[in-house]
Order: sequence, then C-alpha cells, then structure tokens
Amino acid sequence: MSLATSVNIGKKPDPVTLSDLAATKVAELLADESANEALALRVAVKAGGCSGFSYDMFFDSEVADDDVVREFGAVKVIVDKESAEMLSGSSLDYEDGLNGAGFHITNPNASRTCGCGSSFS
Repeated sequence: MSLATSVNIGKKPDPVTLSDLAATKVAELLADESANEALALRVAVKAGGCSGFSYDMFFDSEVADDDVVREFGAVKVIVDKESAEMLSGSSLDYEDGLNGAGFHITNPNASRTCGCGSSFS
C-alpha cells in the first residue's frame, strides 16, 4: 500500500495518512458532494461502540484553531486535537472487494477492536 504524499500545514505530527486509493476515493466523493471547495474530510474519534471508541468520518468546511490539517494531493483532512492524539500514526485505506467496499482505519494505538471492527479501545 503506497501512501499519498502529505503536505504538512502547521507543526503537529500526522494523526492519519491516506493511501493513494483512499485519497482518490475521497476526492471522487468530494467532487460529487458539491461545488464547495472548502469541504474537507474530517476524521474523528468519538465515545461509543462495544470497545469504547469509534471512528467518525464526514465532510466539513469549518476548521478550529487547534485542528490538525493535512493535505493529501487534492484532499484536505481535518482532525480535532483530541482525536489526533488517539489517531497518531493511523492510516486510512479504501477497499473494494467481493465482500463490499469501504474505508478502513488501521490504528497502531488501538489495544483491541470489537468483532465487527467498528470500535476500539
């Protein structure tokens, strides 16, 4: 899996990187979403799920002062400060196979994940 090249904006470490396939798919989804060029992919960690935390991804155009912002080609990724700590070193990939298609986060900080794969601790 090759990772899309990121351009650091600010001085914080990358909380999450995107594979080339994930960056391409997010760019396609953003193009379909609207003509709003300010839209970016927000990746967050929220309380919930059977293991304690779950991932949340959605398009957002608002950036807080303490958000971590990275660019992967044409895709801007926003992560809030608290989520950035829990995601540090994570990678986002997109898979399209016989069992379905979707995004998958690999988080080296997760000590365990639930059976369905949608939450972690």
